[in-house]
Amino acid sequence: MVKVFLFLFYFSVSLFGANYSFANINLNYFDWQHKAESEADQGDFSYVGFEGGVGWDGIDTYGFFNIENPLKSYNDESPDDLRFTGFGDVDVELGHNIKLHFQDYGLHSESFYVNDFVLGIGYKLSTDFGMWIRPFVGFHHTYSSYYDGLNGYMGGWLFNYDFKVFGKKCTIFQWNEIEFARDKEFYLDENNQPTGDGDSWGLNGAISGWFFFNDTLAAGIQYRYAKNKLGSSVYQAGTIYTVKYYFK
Repeated sequence: MVKVFLFLFYFSVSLFGANYSFANINLNYFDWQHKAESEADQGDFSYVGFEGGVGWDGIDTYGFFNIENPLKSYNDESPDDLRFTGFGDVDVELGHNIKLHFQDYGLHSESFYVNDFVLGIGYKLSTDFGMWIRPFVGFHHTYSSYYDGLNGYMGGWLFNYDFKVFGKKCTIFQWNEIEFARDKEFYLDENNQPTGDGDSWGLNGAISGWFFFNDTLAAGIQYRYAKNKLGSSVYQAGTIYTVKYYFK
C-alpha cells in the first residue's frame, strides 16, 4: 500500500520548522459518464478523503488517503465494493528549480490491487501572478494483481492558477499523467491481443475549479478523464463534486 504520511506531516510541522503546511478532510461524489459505465464497467460512488502537504527548504511533500464506497462492504462486488486509495509524492530540490521526484499511488480492494511508483526528475516554474507548473518524467514501476515489474515511463505535470472573484480565492488546477513504453506483458494477453489497459501508452488526469468560501471551507468540481487506463482501453470521463474542510 502506498506510504502516505499525511497526519505525520501535519502534526510534526512545528518540530521540523516547515515553511508551509495544509490538511483537510473532504467529501466527494464521483459521477461517471454513461460510456465509462457501459463500456468500462465503472460505477458512480462517494468517497471520504484526507489530504495534506508540508514544505521545507528544498523539500515539498503531498499526500492523500481516500475511502471509496465507505458505507459498502469489502466483500461487495466491484464496482460497488469498499476500496482504499492513497497517493504520496516528494520533490527534493537539486538546484535551479530542478527536483528529484518520487510519487507512489495505490488502490486496494478485495478483488484487485495496484501500486504505481515513479522515480524521476521534475521542474517547477512559478510566476508572480498566481500560476505555477511542475512537469516531471521518470521510470515507472507497477505492482498489481496482474503485473509486477518495470513498466516503461511516466511523464506529466501539475498546473495551478490562483485568482480572486469578488474578493474570494479561486483556483484552477490540473494533474495529468502519461504512461508510455509500457511492457507488452502489461497490456497484451498470451495470444498477443490487447487486454486490460490495452496499449503501450495511457492517459490519466483531471482538471478542476475551486472556490474558497473562507480559510476553512472550499468546494470544487473536477472533470476526470482517462484513456488506456483504469483497466480499459476506452476513453473514460466523469465529474467529481467535492467539499473540503481545512484544519487550521
